[in-house]
Amino acid sequence: MDDAQPAHRARPARYVPRLLGATLLLPLLFAAGHARAAAPAAPETHPGQAALVREVAKDTGKSAWALNKLLNGAKMQQGIIDAMNRPAESKPWSVYRPIFLTEDRINAGAEFYRTHRALLDGISRKYGVPAEYIVAIVGVETFYGRNTGKYKVLDALTTLAFYYPKRAPFFREQLKVLLELPPNHLAGPLDTLTGSYAGAQGWGQFMPSSIRDWGVDYDGDGRIDMKGSMGDIFASVANYFKEHGWQTGGPVAARAQPDRRAKAPAVPKDWHTVAPVESFVATGFAPVQHLDPGRDAQLLRLDGPSGDEYWFTFQNFYVITTYNRSPMYALAVDQLAQAIRARVNGPGAR
Repeated sequence: MDDAQPAHRARPARYVPRLLGATLLLPLLFAAGHARAAAPAAPETHPGQAALVREVAKDTGKSAWALNKLLNGAKMQQGIIDAMNRPAESKPWSVYRPIFLTEDRINAGAEFYRTHRALLDGISRKYGVPAEYIVAIVGVETFYGRNTGKYKVLDALTTLAFYYPKRAPFFREQLKVLLELPPNHLAGPLDTLTGSYAGAQGWGQFMPSSIRDWGVDYDGDGRIDMKGSMGDIFASVANYFKEHGWQTGGPVAARAQPDRRAKAPAVPKDWHTVAPVESFVATGFAPVQHLDPGRDAQLLRLDGPSGDEYWFTFQNFYVITTYNRSPMYALAVDQLAQAIRARVNGPGAR
């Protein structure tokens, strides 16, 4: 019956409630919208997490929810920051060298070389990097795989990216790269990876950007496995050196003997070679062994057990400092490599 009523009568009875409803709802809707606009973002588990997640999601298309879930599970660890603040490289050379140049480490390196010799020599020929230097890197970094690190990589990089201002930009970038790496560049699920307190992974202790840029799938299984594949580990180290300018057959470092004219050199900003050996000879630093006087070099001073030690360093020394910027690290790798080579091939072998 109501439907048969004239329109001008029926409309008020049907529309007024709707208008009233709309009228009543508008403030509520406005209030709700205003509340959404004004509502603070969900609290971050780590300061700066939201911005990083937005960047990774935009670059890769990965789920922001999944990325947040990963980072929400990462723990800030004060012990990681403490470890960063007391690196071995803060020790003098007289203390640093005996850490790595032990009979145990040299013997283990020689045995490791013999065990993997065919693979190492093949990779050495392909990349032009002596096998003993690949072995020495693995030996200094992880004692030939015995100690690849106990920290969760996600915890380490999250801690250093968000709670270590001194080097936060570098570690934030490493965390971003880690989140962006495809699964076939990792040794396992991202939240299960372990490594050093600095977030380095595998036997060669590669940072995420190094895995991305210089990691090698040498065994051809479709994965870059820095923990489980000897071929991938050795080839990745060799490829890193080659791509950073390793000179096949070139020297790494050679002892310099100062005379009364010599003055201690300033610490350079990096270990690029700067002048020919003969220019250092002219200022009172003589080579202890024969060197090409025209070869470009840099001069290094270290606190040795008997006082100042001086070393000519060359392009290959610089390459090792791109792996770890400490000149003591580079010299320890060089001396460990020479000791392993002598142990395997006999003294004086080259």
